[in-house]
Amino acid sequence: MSGEESDEDRERLVNSLVERGYVESDAVERAMRAVPREKFVPEKVRGRAYEDSPLSIGEGQTISAPHMVAMVVELLDLSEGDETLEVGTGRGYHAAVVAKIVGPENVYTVEYHQRLAREARENLPDGVTVVTGDGSKGLPAHAPYDRVYLTCAAPDVPDFLDDQLREGGRAVLPVQSGGVQRLLTIDKEDGSLEAEEGEPVRFVRLVGDEGF
Repeated sequence: MSGEESDEDRERLVNSLVERGYVESDAVERAMRAVPREKFVPEKVRGRAYEDSPLSIGEGQTISAPHMVAMVVELLDLSEGDETLEVGTGRGYHAAVVAKIVGPENVYTVEYHQRLAREARENLPDGVTVVTGDGSKGLPAHAPYDRVYLTCAAPDVPDFLDDQLREGGRAVLPVQSGGVQRLLTIDKEDGSLEAEEGEPVRFVRLVGDEGF
């Protein structure tokens, strides 16, 4: 895939996401157009980088479908300067999109698998903090965060949100209950977490002490 071909494919994909309503805000549209997804997928599936589908990246993990990335980023309602925690870096695509909006220095991301964390560090812009570790416990070293999101389904709302999500902050994450995953939007108001349940989704499952 040449650079010109990938640019054209990316434009077509984002145009489709806009038309289907997954991309609504100017900030998310600019970020999705700016980040080259082919950089974040393994070489053997690079020709499929602009399919709107998840792709295997090894270790039993996937890079999320672009429409799902757009959906989560829209729900986060990000602004420049928002300190943002991601749980589940993969090879870094989702974090790269977020970094385009909030600034790389405001993105902290935790990856359980050492190889994927190493690859993400190579792929992501300078300033993004990639930590290898158990993201099911969040990342207390840099808390609190304005925004938190998970790219993997948790068995319940993670306990770490109580302490690591800033007052007035928002978290977006899939939670699996009874075999069904749903995307939750959680706002912290007056010290309490208020959750709104969204549509059914399908993500890989969260690993770690507080995961599956």
